[in-house]
Amino acid sequence: MKQRAAILFGGQSSEHSISCVSASGVLDAIDREQFDVVAVGISDDGKWRRVSDDPTSWQSHDGELPSVSEQNPELQLVARSRVASDSDLSDSMVAVDVAFPVLHGQYGEDGTIQGALEVLGIPYVGSGVLASAAGMDKQATKIFLEAAGLPVGPYTTLTRSEWDSTPAEVQSKVESLDFPVFVKPARAGSSVGITKLKDIAELQSAIDLALEHDDKVIIEQSIENVREVECAVVEAEDGSGATASRCAEIVVGGDHEFYDYDAKYKDNDVDLIVPADLDPALHDRLGEVAIQAFEALGCRGLARVDFFVAEDGSFVINEVNTMPGFTAVSLYPRMSADAGIGFEQLVARLLRLAMVPTVGPR
Repeated sequence: MKQRAAILFGGQSSEHSISCVSASGVLDAIDREQFDVVAVGISDDGKWRRVSDDPTSWQSHDGELPSVSEQNPELQLVARSRVASDSDLSDSMVAVDVAFPVLHGQYGEDGTIQGALEVLGIPYVGSGVLASAAGMDKQATKIFLEAAGLPVGPYTTLTRSEWDSTPAEVQSKVESLDFPVFVKPARAGSSVGITKLKDIAELQSAIDLALEHDDKVIIEQSIENVREVECAVVEAEDGSGATASRCAEIVVGGDHEFYDYDAKYKDNDVDLIVPADLDPALHDRLGEVAIQAFEALGCRGLARVDFFVAEDGSFVINEVNTMPGFTAVSLYPRMSADAGIGFEQLVARLLRLAMVPTVGPR
């Protein structure tokens, strides 16, 4: 009997559509001879729904991004290990052996869906509750990395209540940083809600925009004249630990000052260079630090570690992404391919890793 894999995507975050496009890549790459595939779309109302497992259904067409319709029937997943046979299930239930939560942002990549799958007893691809939550929260990521002695840039944080009650104190904290700064939602991705602030005059509008996406905001000192470099980390199947790819570089063009949402997904004003034109010794060093960051957060399966690299070879870690994009333009699968792990092999490895028994929560 073939194993049954649930591919979960969509979700309630601002990255709903990007998750759908990522799922298209996974649905196309999964080995259908080894797995029965159940496509589970999570609609904006948070309900799990049975949707098409045809990869083309979830691709971007003519600039229009896909989304999960609330017209699809609701679905409940159960662990196959907890039922005697499929005949014991109602029509709205499906028993699965493993799940691949191709979810980005809140209520998907932040430990919540991982917690749900833990309770259901369903093994899943990627990091567990704690690492997912820490990786999603940019402040928590920096705290974990600093505790491990890894380099991060200067930053400060604020909450909605602090901004409402003590704006002068918040402004003072921001002014302690060197401008320009980036004002970001602390727990969002795909560069939504981000402003590059060149002086204090526009602070309120930048914070208000970030607060539309999260009650906590992080303000990071911009590190100018650096290269944006990423590294793919994946666990080895033999239990020997994680390995790192060579790095890739993001070069933003057009009118974009940084790698924002439009540059990523709309305007095609970006060059993604795989591998990056770096000294081989620097490739190796960044790979070592990427693995250290992976281990510092307690990640599992996969992660993408993002760096800012200065001309002299010094660097800081920008963030750790525990469920990187799997779209056609995403760097994680391209870096993996450069390391000799094709898309189909990558998906197969991640599913096999997910099914390795563990003691306690992931």
